[in-house]
Amino acid sequence: RGKNMTENNELSRKEQREEIIKKLFEFDINNDTEPFVHSNMYINNSVNGVLEHIMKIDQIMVNNLVNWKINRLSYVDRAIIRFAVYELYYTKTPYEIVINEALNLTRKYSDEGDGKMVGFTNKVLDNIKVFLKK
Repeated sequence: RGKNMTENNELSRKEQREEIIKKLFEFDINNDTEPFVHSNMYINNSVNGVLEHIMKIDQIMVNNLVNWKINRLSYVDRAIIRFAVYELYYTKTPYEIVINEALNLTRKYSDEGDGKMVGFTNKVLDNIKVFLKK
């Protein structure tokens, strides 16, 4: 499944976002610094964009995590929020879409059904959105 998925450029935007989160998760968990190459340009550019700007993205996150440390976030939540911050800061994707997609990913991969992580992610991204609009 892994190989075919990578070679398939017919992924929906939702599937592409999931692929990006998985790659960012892998890079984080393995502390990987290898260049990332993917045949899908959106996935390729997004993953490399996050990795290229990770210091700035993490700083934005740190500045907006209230009473929370970035290293206390799970790998998956860190990946989701990093990608959302990248999109908010470095792309023209409307923030409603960025936040909605991040919450959908959180619901699917992180939330334990109590809505706490979704609420947390929503609050952090809302803070960041306000911060970036200044």
